[in-house]
Amino acid sequence: MADIAVDIKLSSPRLWRGLEPLPPGLPTGFAVLDAALPTRGWPAGSVIEVITPAWGIGELRLFLPLMQRLSQQGRHTAWITPPYVPYAPALIRAGISLAGVVVIQPQHPQQALWSMERLLRTTACGLAVAWPQQLTSPTIRRLQLAAHRGHSLGVLFRRQHANPRRRTMPAALSLRLDAVENGLAIEFLKARGGCRQPRVTVDW
Repeated sequence: MADIAVDIKLSSPRLWRGLEPLPPGLPTGFAVLDAALPTRGWPAGSVIEVITPAWGIGELRLFLPLMQRLSQQGRHTAWITPPYVPYAPALIRAGISLAGVVVIQPQHPQQALWSMERLLRTTACGLAVAWPQQLTSPTIRRLQLAAHRGHSLGVLFRRQHANPRRRTMPAALSLRLDAVENGLAIEFLKARGGCRQPRVTVDW
């Protein structure tokens, strides 16, 4: 059989480079979590999906160190349709300036992700966290592009589906959380670049 020569342009954006290193991540503030993640931190310029069985098990505490660092840099953190009003004294104790915290409660649910996309595109907003009612793959892809453009991070908190093994969304990182004594058990459902461990436990 004759050999077939294929001309591949290495500059093509459609070419996947398997050995291309991932950009360094944003430190999470938890050594065990940084060690497990392929970017040694939260994937910068990306969207993270966080699945939890209930609100208030400690999911926000995972991002407090990042919020503090962004606050020191003068960048904003946006909270979009949070299930509870952010507790100001706890944010202050964590070293987060309230002047940089923006809470958005749109009148219509479909406006929530529209607001998140616009915020992620701006370099002034370093982190946008949201509790959307509905999500689609195209929506997450748009959020990914916005986060990449604004060098920001988007976090989508979702309640666990009836089927715990359901298909994950096309986020750069998908986590499932469970409360354990004095901390959180974190299962990595999906991670761009692959995680070094299937799960870790963060001890408060």
